[in-house]
Amino acid sequence: MSYSTTNPYTGELIKTFPDATDEEVQHSLAAAHEAFLGWKETSFAHRADVLQKAADILRKNKRQYAEILTLEMGKIIGEAEAEVELSAQIMEYYVKNAETLLAPVELPVADPAEGKAKVVHDPLGVLLAIEPWNFPFYQIARILAPQLSAGNTLLLKHASNVPQSAAAFVDIMLEAGLPNGAFQNLYATRHQVETIINDPRVCGVALTGSEGAGAIVSSQAGKAMKKSTLELGGADAFIVLDDAEMDKTVKWAVFGRHWNGGQVCVSSKRMIIQDNVYDEFLTKYTEGVAALKAGDPMDPTTTLAPLSSQGAADEVKEKIAEAVKHGATATEVGTKVPANGAFVQPTILTNVTPDNPAYYWEFFGPVSMILRAKDEADAIAIANDSPFGLGGSVFTADEKRGERVAQQVSTGMMFVNHPTMVKADLPFGGVRNSGFGRELIDLGIKEFVNHKLINIVDIDAPF
Repeated sequence: MSYSTTNPYTGELIKTFPDATDEEVQHSLAAAHEAFLGWKETSFAHRADVLQKAADILRKNKRQYAEILTLEMGKIIGEAEAEVELSAQIMEYYVKNAETLLAPVELPVADPAEGKAKVVHDPLGVLLAIEPWNFPFYQIARILAPQLSAGNTLLLKHASNVPQSAAAFVDIMLEAGLPNGAFQNLYATRHQVETIINDPRVCGVALTGSEGAGAIVSSQAGKAMKKSTLELGGADAFIVLDDAEMDKTVKWAVFGRHWNGGQVCVSSKRMIIQDNVYDEFLTKYTEGVAALKAGDPMDPTTTLAPLSSQGAADEVKEKIAEAVKHGATATEVGTKVPANGAFVQPTILTNVTPDNPAYYWEFFGPVSMILRAKDEADAIAIANDSPFGLGGSVFTADEKRGERVAQQVSTGMMFVNHPTMVKADLPFGGVRNSGFGRELIDLGIKEFVNHKLINIVDIDAPF
C-alpha cells in the first residue's frame, strides 16, 4: 500500500510517504493506551475546551486546509472549504452536547424501596478508525469528535491518497491541546490493520469504505471479539412524484448527483421518476447536467471536479461500458471534459433493467441512472430493489405524501424535498450492504461506550 499525494487534476505525483514500520505500530498502540488512561479521567469541560480550540483552528485556517483536500482528492475548492466548516461544526456539536448525551440515566425500578439503579456510559479505550478519501476531514471529525468526547482515544488509518490531510488533522488536535497519543495517524499496511485489531488494547473499529473492505474488517473484528461499525456504499434513490415542483427538483437532482464529483456514498444515484413527468424531468435534467463546467478544482468557477484518481475514473468508465454491454443506453452530456486529469464525462444511463447487473451497482462518479416508475407504489418498489440502504429522497408538493413514501423506503435516512444531506446535528448510517451502526448525535457517541448498570440495593431487599 503506497501512501502518496497525486494531484487528480494534473496527474502529478507530489509526495510519497513510507509505510509505518511494525515498531511504529507497536509504539502507537502503547501511546494510545497510555493516553487513554489519562484522557478517560478528564472532565467533559476539559474535553470540550480541546474540541472548541480545534474548531477555532479549522475556521482560522479554512482556506489552507481546503487547499490540501483539493490537492489530494480533487474536490472543488468551495466544497473543500464547506467540508472544513462542517468539521468545525461537528466539533462544536459535541462541545455543546456531549455531557448531556452521556449523562447517567436513572432507571424507573419496580420497587424504589429496594434501592436505586442507573446506567452510566464509560469509555471503552483505544479505537481504530479506517477512513476513506472522499471527505478527508469530515470523515475524521465524524468519528473523532464524539469518541474523544466520550473519553476514548483513536488510531487513524486513512486512505492512501490523502496522507497530508490525515497528518494535518493530527497537527490540529495537538495544537488544540490534545495529549500526545490520544489521536495518532498511521500509514498502516493491510497486515498491520489486522495486527491493530487483534491487539488487546484496541476495543473497537469504525470503518467507512467499500463493501469489500467492510466485510474483511468486520470479520477480523468479529474474530477478535471487538465491536465494529460500518458505513459502506449507497445507491440512493431520488424519487420524483408527479406533483413535484419540477424546476427546483431538477436543480436539486443535478446537485445531489454531482457534488464532490459524484463521489459521495449518499449521492442521488438512482433517479426514479413517475411516468407522467418522466420526459419533462429527463429533458430538464439533461440541460442542467450539460451546464456543469469541468476544470481546475482550484478555480471557483469550476462546477464539476475530476475524480479522486485516474484509477477511480477508469473504473467508472469500465462500469459504464459494462452497463451498455448489458442493454443500457449511455448518453454523454455537456462540453467535453478535459483530456488530462481524472475526469469522467457526465453520463446519463437509461433503459437499465433489473436483468442488467448495473441496475444494482453503485456508480462512484458523474453517472446518473434514470428509471421510470408507473406510479407511486412502483417508485417505492424500485427504490427498495437495491442491495444498499443508506439514504434517499422523495420530491413532492405534498409533505404528508412525501413522509408516507419516505416511511416505506428501506434506508437509514430519507429526506423529503432535499437530497440526502450531511449535518452535524443529524445521524448518519444505513442498513443492508450500506453497513451497520450510526455516527453523529447521541447515536454516534454511544457506539463505543460501556452502558454500565450501577444498582444500589437495600441490604435487606429480597434477591
